[in-house]
Amino acid sequence: MRTTARMRTAVAVVAATGALALALAGCGGNDGDGDGPSGGASATGPAETVRLPKLDGQTLQVVAVWTGPEQEAFTKVLKEFEKRTGARVSYVPTQDAMLNYIGTKIAGGAPPDVAMLQQVGALHQAVERGWAKPVNAATKAQLTRNYSRGWQDLGAVEGTQYGVYFKTANKSLVWYNAAVFENAGASEPKTWKEFLATAETISASGVTPVSIGGADGWTLTDWFENVYLSQAGPEKYDQLAKHRIKWTDPSVARALGTLGELFGRPELIAGGAAGALQTEFPASVTQTFTGGDAPKAAMVFEGDFVSINIAQTEAKVGTDAKVFPFPAVGDGEAPVVTGGDVAVALTAKPAAQALLTFLASPDAAAVWAGEGGFLSPNKSLDPAAYPNDVQRSIAKALIAAGDDFRFDMSDQMPQSFGGTPGKGEWKALQDFLKNPKDIAGTQARLEADAAKAYENGG
Repeated sequence: MRTTARMRTAVAVVAATGALALALAGCGGNDGDGDGPSGGASATGPAETVRLPKLDGQTLQVVAVWTGPEQEAFTKVLKEFEKRTGARVSYVPTQDAMLNYIGTKIAGGAPPDVAMLQQVGALHQAVERGWAKPVNAATKAQLTRNYSRGWQDLGAVEGTQYGVYFKTANKSLVWYNAAVFENAGASEPKTWKEFLATAETISASGVTPVSIGGADGWTLTDWFENVYLSQAGPEKYDQLAKHRIKWTDPSVARALGTLGELFGRPELIAGGAAGALQTEFPASVTQTFTGGDAPKAAMVFEGDFVSINIAQTEAKVGTDAKVFPFPAVGDGEAPVVTGGDVAVALTAKPAAQALLTFLASPDAAAVWAGEGGFLSPNKSLDPAAYPNDVQRSIAKALIAAGDDFRFDMSDQMPQSFGGTPGKGEWKALQDFLKNPKDIAGTQARLEADAAKAYENGG
């Protein structure tokens, strides 16, 4: 389903997001089967566009990796579902290796009812293992009405729909401290060469330019993917994502070499490589937007969800905290990489299917959108639901992309390689951050781990 045409619209997404960002830089349940609007509005929630069944007395357990502000926001979504249906929902935060957790719970006879999976590969593995249940007709109707074909296909396996992409991300954004940029006389870079020059300008002003949350290996995979997509192009990206070319390919060496231009300059990274490897993602954001005129860093790369961490500081998105698209590398176009969390039913409970139906509606998306740090692929969601113009611009650009986008590469791979702390790609790139001169050794480790993961199917 990923064709070279996707990259053309991805470029349009970058252009739209970039133009908007530059502009901003200046500045109770219902009875029914779920297949139709109720016409009502809840007292405290969004207007109801979907009918949900009465589920009084039913209980539901949902698992996801969200903690902190994200957990608080998702809990509000679940509370709205409870209010409309009468069901009781419990939420359990898990670690990143979701399939391992689910497998343990299933083996113990107590599977969660709904899981929010982070990887396309994890969805396919859940289906292959017989864990996931196909969605019902009500959920299919919501997906048909509210989602582009591309997002529907990402939640399907061999033509059968299993998942609902509820929360997505534009993972090709660099957020920056506007006061630091102004004090340094720095401007938003458009190319990788300009990005490095901007970093040097900021460094000369007395502030360390780049914050990296290297303690969380997934942030490093996002760095690699953006560089690789821009430099190597969409066809190579798709081939590497499916392991149709090896990690020892020269294109991987070039991308690692490009990353090394930053990773090999410890003075440009907050805390140096050692400090970055001890910095978790949330702290990588907050340290960029705290400390007055002397924050620990001036820029942090990551998705639109950075805004929810910025909200934990006194900085305001759009004024104190601004954003520009990830820079183009070499002769390539500026990249756009997306990610997402897909809701999957693991039990046959009617409440599990009803929750999927709700999550596929704009009603559920509107609850979290208002909290910030959220991006929805739901094209029926009113952009006014987002809390600020920056979030609205990013959301509009995503919807404008239609079916044309590139999904996070590590999330397409077997979880043991692309999505497990301390293993596979996460560990290899953490080691590379520590020793960016070892390109060949990093490639060899990546290929050995990838080959093993694909051979074992997990």
